[in-house]
Amino acid sequence: MADQIIRALCLSGGIRVLACNATLLAREICELQQTSATASIALSRGLAGGALMGALLKTGQRTALKFEGNGPLRKMIIEADSDGAVRGCVGNPAADLEPVDGTWNVAGLIGRAGFLTVSKDLGTGGLPYQGVVQLVSSQIGEDLAYYLADSEQTPSAVGVGATLSDDGIVAVCGGFLVQALPKADEAELEKIMARIAELPALSELLEEGGAESIVRELFGDIPYTLLESHDIFFRCGCGLDKVERALLTLGCEELRDMRLKENCADVTCEFCRQTYHLGEVELDDLIQRATEQSGN
Repeated sequence: MADQIIRALCLSGGIRVLACNATLLAREICELQQTSATASIALSRGLAGGALMGALLKTGQRTALKFEGNGPLRKMIIEADSDGAVRGCVGNPAADLEPVDGTWNVAGLIGRAGFLTVSKDLGTGGLPYQGVVQLVSSQIGEDLAYYLADSEQTPSAVGVGATLSDDGIVAVCGGFLVQALPKADEAELEKIMARIAELPALSELLEEGGAESIVRELFGDIPYTLLESHDIFFRCGCGLDKVERALLTLGCEELRDMRLKENCADVTCEFCRQTYHLGEVELDDLIQRATEQSGN
């Protein structure tokens, strides 16, 4: 069954809930990235968070999350499109840490000092919107909630989680995002916050009934309606054209130097790990194009 994200709204119209099951997505991307156990948990949480943030977009928009801390993982980048496509990568896939008190040391892997940068391409052709906040816990969910409250002035609660099977493969991954809208009822908000505090493990809820199980558990006896659901999936946006555009930014001299010393260029996509090979003919063409662009 495909991974899904569900959007729901309480009948009073003041509280929005999104929940996702991103197990297959996380499993595929962690296998591509060849992540260690702790890095798999961190990346899976990030992918669930990215899927939730992507579900807030309008058609044709895209968002990118960059977690960059002082830990051995170095960085984590998640990109999500409005149609449900998500991709992600980490700076050091092999980085790993021992659990602390029986829990995954994601905060130590990312680093407790650092920043979360959120970029949004609004699909208008203009410069992307960008917001930057300090990492507050480096546990992913709390950091996203802080960003939404601080940069977008939308009080939010975010929970993301993942588990691994005995052989280190992602077994379950998903999460939720709760937002208080302008006409939120305080009593209903208090109820939901209390339910979040007592929420069973996300893995249990996902195994029990997928994303819809999380929505039911969060709302409890508060009346709500399911607005929509759609698939979330891995899709990489790389291609030879993008690789060539990236190489063109190096300029004529560096391209000539590459042609002289290597006679070729091999560029590997950080998301899907596909390698693009450009030989002498392709480099000569890029040098000519770069020369024409610079007028030299």
